[in-house]
Amino acid sequence: MSKNNKPTYINITQAAPINEPERQYYFIEQLKDYVISIEQEYKRKPTACITTFGCQMNARDSEKLVGILVTAGYTMIEDENADFTLYNTCTVRDHANQRVYGRLGKLKHYKKKNPQMKIGLCGCMMQEDTVIEKIKQSYHFVDLIFGTHNIFKFAELLLAMHYSDEMVIDIWQDTDQIVEDLPVERKYPFKSGINIMFGCNNFCTYCIVPYVRGRERSRPADEIINEVKRLVADGVIEIMLLGQNVNSYGLENRSDGTLDSVTFPDLLREVEQIEGLKRIRFMTSHPKDLSDELIKVMQESTKICRHLHLPLQAGSSRILELMNRGYTKEDYIELVAKIRKAMPDISITTDIIVGFPSETEADFDETVDVVRKVKFDNAFTFIYSKRTGTPAAAMTGQVPEEEVKRNFDRLLKEVQIQARAQIGRLCGEVHPVLVEEENSQDSGMLNGRLSNNSIVHFAGDTSLVGQIVDVKLDEAKGFYYIGSKP
Repeated sequence: MSKNNKPTYINITQAAPINEPERQYYFIEQLKDYVISIEQEYKRKPTACITTFGCQMNARDSEKLVGILVTAGYTMIEDENADFTLYNTCTVRDHANQRVYGRLGKLKHYKKKNPQMKIGLCGCMMQEDTVIEKIKQSYHFVDLIFGTHNIFKFAELLLAMHYSDEMVIDIWQDTDQIVEDLPVERKYPFKSGINIMFGCNNFCTYCIVPYVRGRERSRPADEIINEVKRLVADGVIEIMLLGQNVNSYGLENRSDGTLDSVTFPDLLREVEQIEGLKRIRFMTSHPKDLSDELIKVMQESTKICRHLHLPLQAGSSRILELMNRGYTKEDYIELVAKIRKAMPDISITTDIIVGFPSETEADFDETVDVVRKVKFDNAFTFIYSKRTGTPAAAMTGQVPEEEVKRNFDRLLKEVQIQARAQIGRLCGEVHPVLVEEENSQDSGMLNGRLSNNSIVHFAGDTSLVGQIVDVKLDEAKGFYYIGSKP
């Protein structure tokens, strides 16, 4: 668990503090007493399970939620048939919503057998009014609902849930509050994500994130640096700086003068100076905000990993304008050329949407052309998902399903062709690999990750987990390598 600045003394016989995070530590202490009472009743520790949907920011949020549960005394398990089960939801695509609704049906079955079971929902999906109404009407067995802006209140809300006979719902429409200094239970002891900012100001016409995550709010640089230092002291050697658009870190503060004028490249320079930290990653980068200064910082760095996730979304300038992306096809290709000139060994991955409203075959051909010219190391491809409340949902010219499926399959094949060629270029070379875990399919094999984010499987002892070791890349297999100790 990450070390934090927990108050040295908390008197739970007095009224709850007003200020955060002291208020939440107060409720964590009260929650501990409640968990002890459950343990005495059950003759065992109560169990909890968190299932995470969505992005790296959701994964980081879940680590915070787990940290609070573990601190309070819960035993974490993988089985959703737990005493308390929580879904941390995503709502980027409608499919993500439907998955949650489907899984709730299974939880209803569990709760019928165990009426004492508690069920919670949180995350981006809960910020939609229509979702809340549907849950209240069709999934009344859910006990707790909260959103993205007040995740830090988890202990307080959990305690309220336990003492309530009705569904507890606490949704904030927006906030300027950032509360980070709470318990965190990391998945890996040697690497961690760190939130450097929250929200998004871009309002891409297909995306619901700015509506559910709110406007951009950057954490002060000194808070971020101190958190990294604490993590490194706790054994972390790789960190990932997280934000919906890290390239605009601090922009809202520079425009209104409320905080320091630290830019994202400035922040990276400061993080690099931290002794004991070996690797720095970040995501996500918006192409319109990726500066020459950032490229220079990456080029000169010995710790920033040679991987850049740079979402394209579409290759047609006409579609990009409809998406409100802020760049053209030519801008994107020119930017990638500039990045590769500075760092020839960099791996570039991307996101691409197929079937945006009014997309023609000619528009789609432009996307395939970019894939061929840029030669992505990997691409996450998605079929356009109509999200109620976004401008794109009201656009005319929705593309027929058959055409979208045909183009999606064509894009996927092209991405695979380019990715195989890209990943194969390192075969026969020796590269440092951060060993992450034992291979689940073969106990004699380990899984590791290159600086460029490619996965490597190689034979080795589990004592290497958490270390950076040299591995010879013997064979490229699609999107990963088979390697061996040199």
